[in-house]
Amino acid sequence: MSIIKSVRGKSPVFGSDCYVAENATIVGDVEMGNECSVWFNAVIRGDVNYIRMGDRVNIQDGAVIHCTFEKHPTFIGNKVSVGHNAIVHGCTIHDNVLIGMGAIVMDGCIVESNSIIAAGAVVTQHTHVEAGCIYAGVPAKKVKDIRQELISGEIDRIANNYVMYSGWFKED
Repeated sequence: MSIIKSVRGKSPVFGSDCYVAENATIVGDVEMGNECSVWFNAVIRGDVNYIRMGDRVNIQDGAVIHCTFEKHPTFIGNKVSVGHNAIVHGCTIHDNVLIGMGAIVMDGCIVESNSIIAAGAVVTQHTHVEAGCIYAGVPAKKVKDIRQELISGEIDRIANNYVMYSGWFKED
């Protein structure tokens, strides 16, 4: 059974048609939009600050979403995919973003819309990721602009697939 827990008088709030895996943990001041999914072993901790997520966000297996005490809440826009074992911490992620597997996005970062953070990338504190770009490496740097077909072929496809996948688990 999922751990859904109040902390300091704040409880997670879910939009409609969300899926939370049995061993996911969501605590504190967390607000999630519609058609979101939180997968196995993922942790969303709104204990030291607040976390706001839009619609059609998927937090994949083992990912951690957290924030910084009294400094940096976490904002995640619509149609955002946070890959397996990624860490999103005290930052702002705009709409239509793919955060690759094992990537880390640190405090104070802003990731603009239609962007990809490559698998394993480390986006260091206060980095501003431009809209429509791919950032990769350690520390992450812009490697190229994204073509429209990559936005619909990867960013949109993954977000839509995770809405579909969550439906499979809701049926059982």
